[in-house]
Amino acid sequence: MTLHAPYISGSTRPVIRPLDEAAINRIAAGEVVERPASAVKELVENALDAGARRIAVDYAAGGKVLIRVTDDGCGMTGDDLPLAVARHATSKIDGSDLLNIRSFGFRGEALASLGAVGRLTITSRTDGSDGAQITVAGGRLAPVRPAAAVKGTVIELRDLFYATPARLKFLRSDRAEAQAIAEVVRRLAMAEPSVGFTLSEVADGEAPRVIFRADPQSGDFFDALHGRLTGILGPEFTTNALKIDVERDGLRLTGYAALPTYSRGSSVQQFVFVNGRPVLDRVLLGALRVAYFDFLSRDRHPAAVLNLICDPERVDVNVHPAKSEVRFREPEAARSLIITGLRTALSAAGHRASTTVGDATLAAIRPEARVYQMDRPAQSSLARAAQWQAPEALGFAEAPQARLGAPDDRAESPEPNHPLGAARAQLHGNYIVAQTATGMVIVDQHAAHERLVYERLKRQMQDSGVTAQALLIPEIVELSVSDASRLLDHAADLARFGLTIEPFGGSAVAVRETPAILGTVSAAALLRDILDELSDLGRSDSLQAKIEAILSRMACHGSVRSGRQLRPDEMNALLREMEATPHSGQCNHGRPTYVELQLHDIERLFGRR
Repeated sequence: MTLHAPYISGSTRPVIRPLDEAAINRIAAGEVVERPASAVKELVENALDAGARRIAVDYAAGGKVLIRVTDDGCGMTGDDLPLAVARHATSKIDGSDLLNIRSFGFRGEALASLGAVGRLTITSRTDGSDGAQITVAGGRLAPVRPAAAVKGTVIELRDLFYATPARLKFLRSDRAEAQAIAEVVRRLAMAEPSVGFTLSEVADGEAPRVIFRADPQSGDFFDALHGRLTGILGPEFTTNALKIDVERDGLRLTGYAALPTYSRGSSVQQFVFVNGRPVLDRVLLGALRVAYFDFLSRDRHPAAVLNLICDPERVDVNVHPAKSEVRFREPEAARSLIITGLRTALSAAGHRASTTVGDATLAAIRPEARVYQMDRPAQSSLARAAQWQAPEALGFAEAPQARLGAPDDRAESPEPNHPLGAARAQLHGNYIVAQTATGMVIVDQHAAHERLVYERLKRQMQDSGVTAQALLIPEIVELSVSDASRLLDHAADLARFGLTIEPFGGSAVAVRETPAILGTVSAAALLRDILDELSDLGRSDSLQAKIEAILSRMACHGSVRSGRQLRPDEMNALLREMEATPHSGQCNHGRPTYVELQLHDIERLFGRR
C-alpha cells in the first residue's frame, strides 16, 4: 500500500497553499490535547497559575463527555475572554525571554486548542468586575455575554474531539481515561501541597461521586508535603521515606525517598518534578534508578517524590507542546545531585529497614482465628511444639535474660543506644533473636554479614582504587566514528575503574587494561554495554555495576554461612556492626536483613491487647 504519492516528472506540480485557521487550530490541538487527561492537565495548571487555593475537577464518561474545572483564582474580565481563547495569547510571558519561565503555562495554545476540538465555555469574574462568559465550539467563537459568577473561573469542556471524530477512535475505555485523569490530578496535588484539590465523577441523574480529595496542607513546605504524600501515597510511604534536602552548584533537590526495603514491583511510585512541574525525564529517572542500583535487585523499583529546583534559565521547558519534557543546560550536574543526594540520605539511614517488613511478618504469623489458653491445641500445633529443642541442643551458650523496665538489670537489658538490642538465641543455625527495649528483632545472620562484608570491600576499593590488569596484546574494537568519540570522551572516568582505552586510528579503540577483579572479559562486549548506557542516559555505570557485582559475590562467599553456630559475643558483635554500617538493613539483593516486632504487636498476637 502506498502511503504517499511523490511528485513524478511531467505530472501536475503540487501547489503550496496556506491552511485555514480552523485546520491550524485542530493540528495544534493534536499536539497539546492527546486525551482527556491532557485537557485536565492544561486547565488545572492554568488554575494554579491564576493563584487558585482550591480547585475542583468534574468529569463524565472518562472526560469524553464533560470536563469542568472550577477555581478560586484571580479570574478574568469580559475583555480578557476573547484573548484567552486566541492562539498564542497569554498572560504568563511577554515573549522577550523564553528561557525565564516561572509558570506552568506559557505557550498560549491550550484554550484555543480545546475550543477547536470541543465545546468550550469559560465563565469568570475578577474582584471589582461583573461576571462574563464566552463559548467556543469547533473553533467558532460566540460573543462575550454577562453571567452570574463568583470570583474565579469555571471552564467547562463538553464533547471533546466532536470536531475531530477520528481522534475518538484512539481513546481508551472510559475507565482507563478516568484513571489517567486521576493520575494527572494526583501529580499536580503533589506539586502544590498548599492547594486543595477535589476530583469527582458526574453521571446523569446521580450526585457527583468524589474520586479524590486533598485538603490544603499547612506548615512549612516539608510538613505540607509530608501530609499531602500521606494522603496520596499512604502512610506506609511517608513512614518509610527519608527527607531529601540537598543543594549544590545552584541546584536544590527536595522531597522524600523511600528506604530500599520499601521497594515496588514497578515504577508506579516514582514522581519527578522540575521547579514544581511534573515531568517525565530520562536523565532524572535514570539518576533515581542509579542511586538505588546497589540496594535493589533488577525486578524491584525505588519509590520517591523529588523536586529539582533551579534557575529557570538553566532548564528549557519549551521542548514539547505538552511541557512534560525538559532539557537541562548542565544535565550532568542535575544527575549527579540526585545520585549523591539520595545515596547520602540512604547512608545516613544506617541499618534502618522499612516498617512494612515487620508488618508483613505479623500478617504471616497472625492466626486466622484467635486461640485462647483454654482452647484445645490442634494436633499439628502439638507436633510443632514437640520439635522445639533446649538451648543447649541448639549449640549456643545461655544468654542472660533481661527484664524490661527493671532498673537494677540495666547491665543485662538492651541499651537504648543499641537499636538492634541484645542477642538472646540463635535458631535453626541462621536466625539471631535479639531483645530490644521495645520488642524484638530477628536477624538473618548470613544476609546481614554478607552486606557488612560487601560494604567493607567497597570501602577498600574506594580507598585503594581498582587494580587494572594489562593485556599482553591490546584488544582492538572497531566502532562507528560517533561511538568511538563518545567512549574516548569518557576515557578518564573509565580509567578510574581499571579500564584503559586509547584511540587506534580511524574509528577503532584499543583496550590496553581491564579491571583485574573481572578476570578474563570480552572487551568488545564490555564497551558495547557501556555505549548502550551512554546513548540512553549520557553516562555509564555498567562498569562500576559489574565490579560491584563481583564484590557482592565475594561478600556472599566470605560471609557467615547459614548453619554456623555463633557464640553470644559473636552475635552481639554482628548486631553492633550492623548498627554502625550504612545500608545494613537490606542484603546485597535488596531483601531485608532483619525483622523488627514491637512488643505491643506481639501482645496483640496473644490477645493481650
